[in-house]
Amino acid sequence: MKVTLFATCIVDMFQSNVGKATVELLEKLGCEIDFPESQVCCGQPAYNSGYVKESKEAMKRMIDTFSDAEYIVSPSGSCAFMFHEYPHIFKGDPVWEPKAKKLAEKTYELTQFIVDVLKVEDVGARFEGSVTYHPSCHMTRLLGVKEAPMILLKNVKGIKFTVLPGKEQCCGFGGTFSVKMAQISEQMVDEKVCHVEETETEYLIGADTGCLMNIGGRIERKGKPIKVMHIAEVLNSR
Repeated sequence: MKVTLFATCIVDMFQSNVGKATVELLEKLGCEIDFPESQVCCGQPAYNSGYVKESKEAMKRMIDTFSDAEYIVSPSGSCAFMFHEYPHIFKGDPVWEPKAKKLAEKTYELTQFIVDVLKVEDVGARFEGSVTYHPSCHMTRLLGVKEAPMILLKNVKGIKFTVLPGKEQCCGFGGTFSVKMAQISEQMVDEKVCHVEETETEYLIGADTGCLMNIGGRIERKGKPIKVMHIAEVLNSR
């Protein structure tokens, strides 16, 4: 099975280890990985800031870049969901709406792809440590991926899992929200960090790099001894 990796901006610029873990994990599961170097930002930051016309240029670039892909997989629920928004954004456009629909139909978040497409629930991972999991807003509420990460994590050998109190609450990132509403965002992420502390676990796991960057940054600034990891890194552990 050939998989085309949609790496996302944050992975490309700040968390290349997540991209590496994603590739290695999918290869272990028998996938052939393709990485088109022409991929750019999916347009979400500009689009969410109201720059619809400007963001469409990046979107068109991405549609063309992934046009020949069999399956598109991303280690970010938020960015994967953005591809699913393209058909609505280009609705009524005789050229780009059909292309956007084809793109959306073959785009998956990483854990969603593993469980729903590859039909794998145990990737053979081993990870020694106590963990909790933050379910990001875009991935759960918009993309609708809730069970796949839990299924995969609970089959990791050696892991000690604790449910995160207030797990449904936003971490305060929200892309440009954290910039425009910095004070509110700070209070939200502080509350999230407090909930993580309540679990008394060693690791906070997530499937959205933006949320992990936000929570992880706050944990570091507050001097808390909690490690933050992307779920791809945990699933790739042996």
